[in-house]
Amino acid sequence: MTPTPSKSPIPNSQSDARISGLKIKALWVAVVLGSSGFNAAAWDYEGHYAVNELALASLPTDFPAFALTPESHDRIAYLAGEADRWRNETNLRNGTGLALGHASAPDHYTDLEDIQAYDLTPATLPPLRYDFVADIVKARLAHPERFPAIDPARDSDHTRELSGFLPWAITEYYEKLQSGFSTLAALEKFGGTPVEITNARQNIIYVMGVMGHFVGDASQPLHTTKHFNGWVGDNPNHYTAEHTFHAWIDGGFFRKTGGIDEKKLAAKIHPAEKLAVAADPNAIFKTAVDFVVANNQLVEPLYKLEKDGKLAAEGNAGAEGRTFLEGQLVKSGQLLGSLWLTAWQTASEDTYLERELRQRAGAPTTK
Repeated sequence: MTPTPSKSPIPNSQSDARISGLKIKALWVAVVLGSSGFNAAAWDYEGHYAVNELALASLPTDFPAFALTPESHDRIAYLAGEADRWRNETNLRNGTGLALGHASAPDHYTDLEDIQAYDLTPATLPPLRYDFVADIVKARLAHPERFPAIDPARDSDHTRELSGFLPWAITEYYEKLQSGFSTLAALEKFGGTPVEITNARQNIIYVMGVMGHFVGDASQPLHTTKHFNGWVGDNPNHYTAEHTFHAWIDGGFFRKTGGIDEKKLAAKIHPAEKLAVAADPNAIFKTAVDFVVANNQLVEPLYKLEKDGKLAAEGNAGAEGRTFLEGQLVKSGQLLGSLWLTAWQTASEDTYLERELRQRAGAPTTK
């Protein structure tokens, strides 16, 4: 469950339970956090930026040309931080932004340890967001003894009963992107105006960029676990319980050790591949869940790296830790590119819009 949000002094993501100090690439500096609770965002801006850049590097040359222009490239990369910027307005002191925090904050994580209390497993998670909410409600009503009391003072945005919606957010953005490509195809084929086509293309660019944030979140192991900012509960291996750990993984380590070399990471990216989705309408959701589960399995290895001094910034001590973290960025970039490609290649025909466009043009329509 997530702590209360706080306010950042710069216009980028610094709020709620899961947002850490944010670095805007070559423009903004690391920030001083507000006084209320810990903020955590999977990867700082530089990491999310890199994920979108890596995904772009994976796309084939026959991907829609409007998305591959330098201007679109820059916008998609910039939008990597958009989902965190939404939460920057959440401020407990003046009561602003709580609705936005309530609506968006849980999309950034899923605490997989929680789902057992709902009598669920990763394989039985419902593909629809609000079916999952219903499962949470039913479990809390039937088994209140399983759930610790929630302190209202630390739950101003009313998200602490939730366990996060990260795979649902990824799936929903994928379907938004499919819809965008369907709209564009109809406009281009059936007489959309230049303004309509331009706007449809810009909508696609926007969804591609914002979607990248959540796929990036999913490769940060601390966004898949209740141990998101220091080990909690029984700790026989004596892993760190410091509430600075999440910020260190998000970007502190990279900032102290020379940053992220996107060109080096791009060399590890292979061409995006169309995902096998035709036979299963829930294939993308299952792909997102599998990705979250795989990265959840890296939570303890990540803590062990810290314990063994392999995430230190001194000299070459953090070489193994850097390899680990860079590998996580590559994983997200690779999956994101394949999701973009698959959404484009599997977008269905928007027969309703086609009929409306034909009617507008005065052409005969078919049922």
